Amino acid sequence: MVTAKGAIKAGIMLPVLALPATALAKKQPNIIFFLIDDNGWVDRQVAYGGEVYPNNLRFDTPNECRLASEGVIFGNAYACPVSTPTRASLITGTNAARARITNWTSPTANVPSDAVGGSKDMTVPGAPAEGDRLWHGEWNWNGVSPVEGVPNTLYAKPLPQLLKEAGYYTIHVGKAHWAPSGTPGSNPYNMGFCVNVAGTEAGMPRSYQGRDNYGNTPEKWNYAAVQNMEEYYGTDTHLTEALTREALKVLDYPVSHGQPFYLYMAHYATHTPIQADERFFKKYRGRGMDKGQARYASMCEGVDKSLGDLYAYLEEHNLLDDTIIILMSDNGGNADVKAKGGVPHTQNAPLREGKGSLYEGGIRVPLAIRWPGKVKAGSRIDAPVMCEDLFPTMLHMAGISSYNVPQPVDGIDLVPVIRGKATPDPERAVIFNYPHKWKPEYRPEVDFMSSIRKGDWKLVYVMWEGRLELYNLREDIGETRDVASEHPDIVAALAKELSDSLRSWDCPQPIKTATGTPVPMADELVRK
Repeated sequence: MVTAKGAIKAGIMLPVLALPATALAKKQPNIIFFLIDDNGWVDRQVAYGGEVYPNNLRFDTPNECRLASEGVIFGNAYACPVSTPTRASLITGTNAARARITNWTSPTANVPSDAVGGSKDMTVPGAPAEGDRLWHGEWNWNGVSPVEGVPNTLYAKPLPQLLKEAGYYTIHVGKAHWAPSGTPGSNPYNMGFCVNVAGTEAGMPRSYQGRDNYGNTPEKWNYAAVQNMEEYYGTDTHLTEALTREALKVLDYPVSHGQPFYLYMAHYATHTPIQADERFFKKYRGRGMDKGQARYASMCEGVDKSLGDLYAYLEEHNLLDDTIIILMSDNGGNADVKAKGGVPHTQNAPLREGKGSLYEGGIRVPLAIRWPGKVKAGSRIDAPVMCEDLFPTMLHMAGISSYNVPQPVDGIDLVPVIRGKATPDPERAVIFNYPHKWKPEYRPEVDFMSSIRKGDWKLVYVMWEGRLELYNLREDIGETRDVASEHPDIVAALAKELSDSLRSWDCPQPIKTATGTPVPMADELVRK
């Protein structure tokens, strides 16, 4: 006989339990968290940068434009460079570096050969010699766990569980990716959701195409095949559309019962594989895009159409004034995939690089919040904010003023700021740590980095080369001019603040494979 606690530890799906009968006396707002995967800062018409860049003009995103006009946008919002760390921070409020969830989780996430970087393209000019290569070392490769005692996890009480206990009907649709299979955090039901549609340990879909059964065919199947979507097998329904239809079906239950809902609409798009949403593909080909560009553009518009469908549902049920909508991407756009077409490493311009990197193209993301009657329509905030800030912010929005959780909450409640009752701190330090190799190939602008931004200044520590770079983002948003040699005092101060934070959080440094010793902290380079 499997007990409930034993089932959770084993990662077994449990039946949905009855919701608490008690709820807050004051009417709670509905909350839709609309999370897009691998979607770049400029992959939309909304000018999060305060000016329109050429890349803002590529795709049609009318519904995100509407969201921006009805709420507040953040010009300097940050996420982690890859998926799981961001998703972990959103659901726990803990900075990913402190959580030691610093890379994406998978069945092979901690296999050393996946991280050493010795198998492909390591003979190109500039690549480190074998004796100079690095290994990621110890980290929490089992992600987030709602159960204490699971090795290599952050034990936490997740956001949806807190919302559920406060009377919310919590709905998960799409990509979960908080933990690998066989651990409790891989199952959305264990994380506090009443309903789960298609969420597993998978970080990407095997296929977006209904005619491929979303990967559930003998030829395509692996753990990333999207589950429980049989209604759409053999059809021309793109996964983005199928997930949206399922979300609308599930919403009928809390809406018909007058219960506040939390919808975590976590699209797999626009992650690879880059596969066309045929509803929009021909339009972009007609604009002169190559096939790869048109495929990606169609995926971006498909996600925007999903947002529009949710808007239409809220209007139909007279819920627009009672619903908060938050839109965000989990990291920057993928700048290193040929299937997107165009010229690689330019898709996020004017930002440098993309997913996996701690340059701005990998971590600066869109963030917009619509809160009727509470947030000034068409406003913007340019002070830096982090993904973990959304944890205390959503709890405040839901009317949850006190809560007990086992994890440290690093996020800052943004409610006073977005309501105009507090001034955001433009000098807030935001810290990132990616002590990993993303892919087998040598990628000097992606792998093994840590960074800190404070005010206009940003320090990047490139661990491969033992180099500190300094950029003034106000003058050089594209990080094209390293001014470290011109401002040694600023380099020293930022290196110390970055290193002090990582030490206080017990963050491991990458290991030199030749000696087994960790690379130095950033401030140790300055002292040398």
